[in-house]
Amino acid sequence: MLPAEIPELSASLLRGGAQANAFQTENILNKIIHADLFEILPALPRAFADLVFIDPPYNMDKEFHGVQFKETSAGNYQEYIESWLPGVLACAKENASIYICGDWKSTPQIYAALEKRTIIRNRITWQREKGRKAHTNWKNCSEDIWYATMGKTYYFNVDSVLHRKKVLAPYRDKGQPKDWTESEEGKFRLTGPSNFWDDITVPYWFMSENTDHPTQKPEKLLAKLILASTQPGAVVFDPFAGSGSTAAAAKKLGRNYVCIEQNERYCLWAAKRVKAADEDARIQGYHNGVFLERNAKL
Repeated sequence: MLPAEIPELSASLLRGGAQANAFQTENILNKIIHADLFEILPALPRAFADLVFIDPPYNMDKEFHGVQFKETSAGNYQEYIESWLPGVLACAKENASIYICGDWKSTPQIYAALEKRTIIRNRITWQREKGRKAHTNWKNCSEDIWYATMGKTYYFNVDSVLHRKKVLAPYRDKGQPKDWTESEEGKFRLTGPSNFWDDITVPYWFMSENTDHPTQKPEKLLAKLILASTQPGAVVFDPFAGSGSTAAAAKKLGRNYVCIEQNERYCLWAAKRVKAADEDARIQGYHNGVFLERNAKL
């Protein structure tokens, strides 16, 4: 981000804080909100979100450009989750879908807090490419996403998140391909996704979506959740927005977003990514309405 870009990006942010009055949905729609979550939650409208995506700090020592999150006991971490989860869920519609991220250490407390207030539907585990090896333990290269709904009625469209997979043992029926097609790249079939995702590429330095955020989520990951659980024009809410993956993916896919982030630098990165989406709506690994295997060529 160039210094010359900052004034325009900064002006696009919605500022919150203790002085914020009650917002109406139209005031916050498609806004990156620079605010402390605990201060602004009381000012947010109730039941405005069709999908809530939550990527909180995990229970580990992590530095977020000047803000340090400290590892604590399991009990203290659950108290932390409980301190903001009710207020965040109050922003969800009665038929909304909820997704909360965690790692192996934080996911039990997330589940316990979520189970009290929602209907838990599944646990997605996605493979995160990370490092070459660990020296004193098994290398940690997976994360969880708990999938829940606010009620028994909810939207889910599996046909919007079909996955193109290479066919290793192509079967023919009367000489014709059965449930697969062939191209110059090889033989492929479209399949419905499972709750284990091994096709996600963590943003590398040369990818346009990459930022210096230490725990950035890939747009492809967000795209799967948004497409499966919302219709065009729906509202996606992210209370821990980071560098703006949710906002960028939502805009590229024709959804509205409301994102909150306390770090102004991250807000500016998010605003830049949203602006860039006007010129380039591509999402790495998603092409012609189909999700491709990791590092697949288009």
